[in-house]
Amino acid sequence: MVRKNYNFNKKILGFDFPPGSGPFLFLVALLVYMLVLLGNGVVVCVIVLDRKLHRPMFVMICHLVVCDLLGATAVLPRLMMDFLTGQKKIVYPAAITQAFCIHVYGVAMQTILGAMAYDRYLAVCEPLRYHTIMTSARLHFCCALAWIVALVLIAVLLSFHMNAPLCGHIIRHVYCSNRGILNLACSATPTNNIYGLCMTWSVSTVVFIIIAFSYIRILTDSYKQRITDSKCSAGSALVRSKAFQTCAPHLVIYTLYQIASVIIVVSYRFPAVHPNLIKFFSILFIIVPPTFNPVIYGLVIKELRTSIIQKISIRV
Repeated sequence: MVRKNYNFNKKILGFDFPPGSGPFLFLVALLVYMLVLLGNGVVVCVIVLDRKLHRPMFVMICHLVVCDLLGATAVLPRLMMDFLTGQKKIVYPAAITQAFCIHVYGVAMQTILGAMAYDRYLAVCEPLRYHTIMTSARLHFCCALAWIVALVLIAVLLSFHMNAPLCGHIIRHVYCSNRGILNLACSATPTNNIYGLCMTWSVSTVVFIIIAFSYIRILTDSYKQRITDSKCSAGSALVRSKAFQTCAPHLVIYTLYQIASVIIVVSYRFPAVHPNLIKFFSILFIIVPPTFNPVIYGLVIKELRTSIIQKISIRV
């Protein structure tokens, strides 16, 4: 029987764990969430408090941190509650809200990394004109565009749910997603499927092209710089060298996110794999980047690392 979506609860299948192990799993999830909050919180606080870090690259890192916190907060608190109470029911509005946050995280992560690649391209290839090009207005435009693209695309994606009555009750996943919810639909949803595939392919392809173009130009320019190093000014060479060093963490984070995403796709191609393992793989792209991104930036970017050490030393 078809029911109105807002009038009944759904059940998230979640992890299948032995009785009595819920509190332990809750503590593990709580520890991961605390690490995410601590690491990203430290990065944001240091950037906000240190005026020397009020520059485009660090502003974009703050946006990336907000994106990380959005993804982790959309999944981990709900997962902890499931482990602790064993109650896996979720009301329909909460399911849609969680799906919206998770999908926005997935798209915004890529668009912000694309904006950061553009910033690194300007910093390395146009070091003397960088501040003229990357003005405050352009910086805020790039950051706003990254978020607006993600919000609009996912709003359109989930708008297809309005005319899709649901007959099923069990979301066979760890969290609520667009596909997980529409698998409960009473009839096929080809429009949503086509839009979702096109959106995913378009965003991934465009961001990959932006990042690939930026780093090909960076590598090409760096190679030319080595050849003509004696003819260039020392100031230009120093600025270019410092900017190039900040490219490494950006590439590592983009690669980490893509690997976690590929693992999800690959795991579903092997039906013999234990369901719990597949579910664990499915949350890697939400857990791994938010946990390791602040560590990568804090260790690799010297200015940020130095500022963190100074702030901690002052407090101690």
